[in-house]
Amino acid sequence: MKNLDFNADKALAKDFLTNFADAYGEPKYLKLLQDVSNRKLRSIQIELDDLVNYKDLDEEFLQRVTENTRRYISIFAEAIDELMPEPTEVFPVDEDRDILMTQRVDDGADGADNSDPLQKMPSEIKRFFEVYIKAFSKGTPLTIRQVKASNIGQLVKISGIITRCSDVKPLMQVAVYTCEDCGFEIYQEVTARVFMPLFECPSSRCKINKAKGNLILQLRASKFLKFQEARIQELAEHVPKGHIPRSLTVHLRGELTRKVAPGDVVELSGIFLPIPYTGFRAMRAGLVADTYLEAMSIIHFKKKYEEYELKDDEQEKIERLAEDGDIYNKLARSIAPEIFGHEDVKKALLLLLVGAPHRKLSDGMKIRGDLHICLMGDPGVAKSQLLKHIINVAPRGVYTTGRGSSGVGLTAAVQKDPVTNEMVLEGGALVLADMGICAIDEFDKMEESDRTAIHEVMEQQTVSIAKAGITTSLNARTAVLAAANPAWGRYDLRRTPAENINLPPALLSRFDLLWLILDRADMDSDLEMARHVVHVHQNLESPSFGFTPLEPSVLRAYISAARRVVPSVPRELEEYIATAYASIRQDEAKSNAPHSYTTVRTLLSILRISIKIICNCRH
Repeated sequence: MKNLDFNADKALAKDFLTNFADAYGEPKYLKLLQDVSNRKLRSIQIELDDLVNYKDLDEEFLQRVTENTRRYISIFAEAIDELMPEPTEVFPVDEDRDILMTQRVDDGADGADNSDPLQKMPSEIKRFFEVYIKAFSKGTPLTIRQVKASNIGQLVKISGIITRCSDVKPLMQVAVYTCEDCGFEIYQEVTARVFMPLFECPSSRCKINKAKGNLILQLRASKFLKFQEARIQELAEHVPKGHIPRSLTVHLRGELTRKVAPGDVVELSGIFLPIPYTGFRAMRAGLVADTYLEAMSIIHFKKKYEEYELKDDEQEKIERLAEDGDIYNKLARSIAPEIFGHEDVKKALLLLLVGAPHRKLSDGMKIRGDLHICLMGDPGVAKSQLLKHIINVAPRGVYTTGRGSSGVGLTAAVQKDPVTNEMVLEGGALVLADMGICAIDEFDKMEESDRTAIHEVMEQQTVSIAKAGITTSLNARTAVLAAANPAWGRYDLRRTPAENINLPPALLSRFDLLWLILDRADMDSDLEMARHVVHVHQNLESPSFGFTPLEPSVLRAYISAARRVVPSVPRELEEYIATAYASIRQDEAKSNAPHSYTTVRTLLSILRISIKIICNCRH
């Protein structure tokens, strides 16, 4: 009966793969199979949306695929084996695999002894593709705590943030042995993370001869799959009051490896499965099993600027914006429109998002292009809200506070890897924000020893580590956005700026822009701000600006297009900039002011800021 069900489901799968047509009326999956046969693709993704839209849809078949996904992956794989067309193009030969497969067919290994299942070549070793089933695109993804025991074996879709990723390791899929006595090739399919190797030859010839043939594991003849383990954690907005975020282990295989990194906010669809404990933990756990998600598809909520592909409507919007003469002001006013005023600060934050191109010299020396900004101001001037909004707009951003962060938490910590039990480095906030923005609130509340940890990151953009026998350098190409209060809580006009700021000169010189935001009493501005706050509180939106503020997605699209522009300083301005810098230095030397100083970092900051303004305006 089971065999009949299997054959019927395989017939339905073959019918779907053969007859399903895309929006243009062309056979979607037959074209994919041809690309796989020509070795252009290594994976085939079966979309449940296509199954729903299929004209000869079998509702029960769709339900079985959703509720018993792992079984139907093997059914679709066998259907694809039978439908796989012959290659139509010349492709590069995978030397080891193709030579071994040719030799096995020539030697008749496939039909050596069909009565012995261990001698029959498994279909898994012949395949050069992987099959994934993608969940429905519509519908709200589940949170981790909404995935229950009733979802075991089913295809689920969850959202969260990636907190940890292991290295990519080879996972054995089919173990191949050679017998020293009879010379037969023995196959062992591996379906779990651990397996018991074979030691005695199970072939009929060794049994007849009553010889316990010694088996030798052939690593080059075996089939391995890329494997990576990740950890996904609930988003902060999904955690109920008084609870801590839950996390779930995710297994990534094949072409899905290296698709996520710590700090990425993603939507995963996969099969929710149990995994028994092993070793001493199994004795303590008893009948309780751990759970994991076998990933089938990955969708990033916020793509990197480099990976951003503009859609047709976004391209039209950007072209219309580029023709607008007041684009710089409109983009700046679209950043946190609910916050009143701070137009110059918002322009600086726009420059922070755009970034200047990194310069790499011929001798390997690098000049950073990221902008570092410090917002120093009185309480209640919306510094933290600006930081939170920038993190939401940026494709990659990490938010942390000064009092809640240690030097190790910002840079890197040495921990034991739960998979390999080796000492590994766990990246901190600055490493997680690589190629993004790290927002540090309450910067003035940090301990001095912890604050010195970011000196190297802000200028060299690396984190050098020498701990527990691990000596390495991690990339931390991040723009630092810090918010701090003055030394006495509020800015004291009777004291000098250096006394109010109260940051060491070595750290202060690394910031390209330092904003002093003061809360001064003024009847007109206070009245206008109060009306703005009341309007936002009542209507949950900002007052009219005379134009519609851009959505964060459109803002990201425009910034990604602006970042592709690589401007440089014109030759006619070189002498002017050099003369202006020298005159500023000369004026400071004459004034002998203790709190005003200009260094070469100031000159580089001016160049970075001017290049970013050119990026915005020229695009």
